[in-house]
Order: sequence, then C-alpha cells, then structure tokens
Amino acid sequence: MMTLVPITSYVKGMRMLVTFEIYSDGTFWCSRGIGVDIFTQGKTLDELMGNIREAVELHFEEELAKGESIRILTISECEVGPVARATGC
Repeated sequence: MMTLVPITSYVKGMRMLVTFEIYSDGTFWCSRGIGVDIFTQGKTLDELMGNIREAVELHFEEELAKGESIRILTISECEVGPVARATGC
C-alpha cells in the first residue's frame, strides 16, 4: 500500500493528498482547500467534483507534468434533525 502524504507535509516522490471541505452556501456547492489555496464551486455536487479536479490539475500542473500522483479527499458535513413519530398507533 502506498503512503499518502498531506499536501502541507509533501515529500518529493510520495503520493500527494489534497483535502477539501465541501459545503452549500444556499445557492452553490462550494469547496475550500485545507492547507492549499484552492476554492471552487458548482451548481450541483457532480459539477463541483469536476471543478475540484480541474482546479487541482491547474494548481499542481508542474508536479503532474513531472509524473507526481495526486489524490483528492473531500469532507462534508450534514445536519440530522429529529425524526417525526407517528401517534395513535
């Protein structure tokens, strides 16, 4: 198994791991890089994921041209509310 190294502690020759926080701002799905200055958004989650990939490819263009491998990890949060209960059963 190959070792993944977070971008903040990148060592040449090891697979890079770029982490993104994903959230909704009410209109768009947004992603903010953790430890790297990348921000992008999309109207849908599918569009956002494509935009994240494209942003990483552009940001790390030189590393990719040298044959480096980059993995993307996304983290999101969701809220779970109370469950309605049936009455009279």
